[in-house]
Amino acid sequence: MTTLPSSNLPHLDARLRAAADFVRPGAAAADIGCDHGKLSAWLAGSGRCPLVFACDLREGPLAKARATCAPWGDRVRFRLGAGLSVLQPGQVQDIVIAGMGAQTILEILDDAPWVRDPAYNLVLVPATKHSVLRRGLVRRGFALQAERLCRAAGRWYAVMNARYAGTPAEPDGLFCLCGRVEGQPGADEYRAQQMGKLKKYRRGLPDGPEAAGVDALLKEMEAGRWP
Repeated sequence: MTTLPSSNLPHLDARLRAAADFVRPGAAAADIGCDHGKLSAWLAGSGRCPLVFACDLREGPLAKARATCAPWGDRVRFRLGAGLSVLQPGQVQDIVIAGMGAQTILEILDDAPWVRDPAYNLVLVPATKHSVLRRGLVRRGFALQAERLCRAAGRWYAVMNARYAGTPAEPDGLFCLCGRVEGQPGADEYRAQQMGKLKKYRRGLPDGPEAAGVDALLKEMEAGRWP
């Protein structure tokens, strides 16, 4: 099938473009929670992926994705269902999960134990609670390979690239908050955003061991430390 010129590809916002950059050229990919299907269409239409599975829990978004991806025919296949339950192990090599909360992303990974294999390249774009996702990944034995900061709607987002490393660990609190973004454009502003959230969390805590731990972490951040 002939690929249309790149000028006809859908426009990706900063978050989706960063996610696309983490997808390995030549890999079959899954776009979990594909919504409008723009990322699926871009991956297939640009030639980056020979096959893309556009997956969503709801029929409405999947219908939009079918329309968006129509020019690329059978290079995009569609799956209606929850998380990774719509795929078989080995059907794809790269998995994008974007636009969901951290806990939902972790639940999707927990429900598909076959992704605990370094062969799978995970691209994760949490809508909320970045620190929760980083902590959850490390506790499950995933290693955070890289991150890309993106700004949207006045907020900073982190696009994360992870693979299974096989060794669960308890991550450092500073790593959970700031991740691997030091030196990137906007890193200091992102750090300030994360510190503001931590201060808000601290105000709701009674004095005790947990509060003392948060206070110590805030001192590290105020001193300018990075993971």
